[in-house]
Amino acid sequence: MSWQRPCGPKWRERTRAAGWCACALLGAWLGAAAQEPYSLLGRAAPDFALRAAGGGNARLSEHRGEVVVLSFWSSRCTPCRAQLTALNRSVQTYRSAGLAVYGVGVDDEPAQALEFARSTGVSFALLLDPAKTVSRTYEVDNLPMTVLIDRNGTVRHVLRDYSAANEALYLRELRALLNE
Repeated sequence: MSWQRPCGPKWRERTRAAGWCACALLGAWLGAAAQEPYSLLGRAAPDFALRAAGGGNARLSEHRGEVVVLSFWSSRCTPCRAQLTALNRSVQTYRSAGLAVYGVGVDDEPAQALEFARSTGVSFALLLDPAKTVSRTYEVDNLPMTVLIDRNGTVRHVLRDYSAANEALYLRELRALLNE
């Protein structure tokens, strides 16, 4: 599955002859899908164990009592790198307050994901989910996607893309969870 939109100028040009722009329809559909309610909100976060890019395994349930951030990423996703860098700043600032962050890579090729993981320089664990088991469980429909889990293990917030506005919202929600 490609995480990039297929609406380049040539594709738009070919569809213009039909009297409508399929890109606009696709964009409207993707926008509507992103607005659908996230079914895991308010529910217990599903536990998982995944291999870390740095070696070893990581299990979500080992962080009960901490606020956990799951960030789903791909090496082909340009905004993912910026989001992982921003999350790294959060970890450095809030780790002592009980914050745990995991980046969950959804690349099909583990070697490509490992190369990307090594190039980011983040201080938190980047996990590999090539079978996309965890990604499907967490209903990942856009990259990057960030899930915030409270200290009791309940999914409290989801952000389905990355931008400066969403980073401010993420920090506000994160601080509120850390203060609970």
